[in-house]
Amino acid sequence: MPYRSPLLDLPGPIAAPDGHPEEGVPWHWGDPFAEQRTAARGAVVIDRSHREILAVTGEERLSWLHLVISQHVTGLAEGTGTEALVLDSHGRVDTHMVVAHADGTVWLDSDRGATATSALPSGGKQTLRDYLEAMKFWSKVDIRDVSGELALLTVLGPEADRVLASVGVSVSSDPYSVVPIPGGFARRMPWPGRHSVDLAVPRAELADWWRRLTDAGARPAGSWAFDALRVESLRPRLGLDTDDRTIPHEVNWVDSAAHVAKGCYRGQETVAKVHNVGRPPRYMVLLHLDGSPEITPETGDPVLLGERTIGRVGSVVQHHELGPIALALVKRSTQPGAELLVGAEDRVVQAAIDPDSVPGEAPAPGREAAQRLRG
Repeated sequence: MPYRSPLLDLPGPIAAPDGHPEEGVPWHWGDPFAEQRTAARGAVVIDRSHREILAVTGEERLSWLHLVISQHVTGLAEGTGTEALVLDSHGRVDTHMVVAHADGTVWLDSDRGATATSALPSGGKQTLRDYLEAMKFWSKVDIRDVSGELALLTVLGPEADRVLASVGVSVSSDPYSVVPIPGGFARRMPWPGRHSVDLAVPRAELADWWRRLTDAGARPAGSWAFDALRVESLRPRLGLDTDDRTIPHEVNWVDSAAHVAKGCYRGQETVAKVHNVGRPPRYMVLLHLDGSPEITPETGDPVLLGERTIGRVGSVVQHHELGPIALALVKRSTQPGAELLVGAEDRVVQAAIDPDSVPGEAPAPGREAAQRLRG
């Protein structure tokens, strides 16, 4: 059966529409723009209990994970975390996950329904857990799906630390810092916004933690507020802002989730080659949409320059200050000042690229070295 958060049975929440990526958790609590303003100026708590969580234990947990995910984790100390990907053999993104290391366990949380391309010759998709199990071989690790045991809440806003202190949780200000809490862990995140802490709490205590946090001053907020701040922060979501051709460089996942120097993981050749000698064919930008027609494009709609398709629309949100905005993957040749149309059928609107969202041209070490050799 589809997941349904117990918090939807409390007074006030509005559920996300059927088929929405946030189906099963509160979409908002009656005033999504006020919730976003509070997240920017005070503190909110958001139910993200539909995420999946895996627990990896065993004495070889770090050395083994280092071989199967895109991030450098052999030295991931307890009390720290990171982000990571699983790539296919061509370097295309299969899965994005957030990592926490505490109490002898590496926790991997991902969007619901996370999959990876099988390493078997027949290929095909399998669940993330099944993929990791297939890659264990004789490694001394254990992988458990603990989604039924742990649920994720996120506290956002400049008053987040005050709220958390009121319920006995204190996390270092360092990004991805992790501390154990009764039955779970707390993790500092660098997004969305500047103040964000994830709480993985016992699922049986989800409603109790929600009550304690709201009693401490956190305003209930929905996934709408989280996504609005995520889009503003230029953070992609797998399946919305990516397609089956996306490589990490296109969506700002190099450095934060993919290590360019370490070897021995699937897809590493593409990551290193694009970093050293190439340029990704597309890049992700923030689009400001014309809100006057009162229509918005949908995820997957084309981005048009004249009559030519030069990209695809990803996450589309209504932001409390910026109005209608979206993330989009566009061809690298697209100029920031281009007059764009986005959408399909009867939902085509004008759009402009936010110039601050255009990534700078990072130096390509391999290309520079070759030029030096040529004199």
